[in-house]
Amino acid sequence: MNEVIQVIRQHRSIRKFKDSPLTGEQIEAIVDAAQMAPTSAHMQPFSIIGVTEQELRKKIAVHSNNPSIEKCGYFFIFCTDLHRMMLAAGPDQQEKMARNLSYSYFYQTAVLSAALALQNANVAAESMGLGAVIIGGINEALPALDEWLGLPDFVIPLAGLAVGVPDELPEQKPRLPQSAVFFENRYEDDLDLKAKVEEYDRGIEEYYASRTNNKQKVSWSGKFIAMLDKDMPLSGYTEYVKSKGFDLK
Repeated sequence: MNEVIQVIRQHRSIRKFKDSPLTGEQIEAIVDAAQMAPTSAHMQPFSIIGVTEQELRKKIAVHSNNPSIEKCGYFFIFCTDLHRMMLAAGPDQQEKMARNLSYSYFYQTAVLSAALALQNANVAAESMGLGAVIIGGINEALPALDEWLGLPDFVIPLAGLAVGVPDELPEQKPRLPQSAVFFENRYEDDLDLKAKVEEYDRGIEEYYASRTNNKQKVSWSGKFIAMLDKDMPLSGYTEYVKSKGFDLK
């Protein structure tokens, strides 16, 4: 097994960091790795914002209910960015481009590209012996985060990446069995797939009951059934995305 696969297989989210900032060389290497992620038609529809102002990091941490943002060695925010490609166009072209970019196809493409860049950055950080955690909770700071970061239309913050020198080594969460995720030629039969999920649920219950910190009595499917079997106040996020120029047609 090569070193890249070993780094990927050792992944765990690190939320506690030592008081040690990243070097300029480390930051540059992480961003460079992010930029090398594959991107449809070489569109590169993402941007990365490094947040260095301590007061701003504190505000984002409080609104996101995530102390890692304030305490890490460096905090990156990964955004969709379809604004940049319009800057060289004239006003008439920009109007037509904006109408086309509002289709959900381009939003999905931008989200996928940003996600691939984010994962490249995460692996790069871990390959240097750093710890990292991807933070989707920055969405809790919207729409204020838009103003704090000065984001124009067609630029949406998707997730943060807190990176630093690890100050913990948590247990690694068991993943679904490969047979419940990887299928050849056609999707798995529901009865067989349900049986695999039930077996995995038992393993996850044992993991949560035995781990060192934050023990819980919960299964994988039970956690998400409880989450999704109720009204969720997420319509505001859909309206926010539309307000940024994506009509999601």
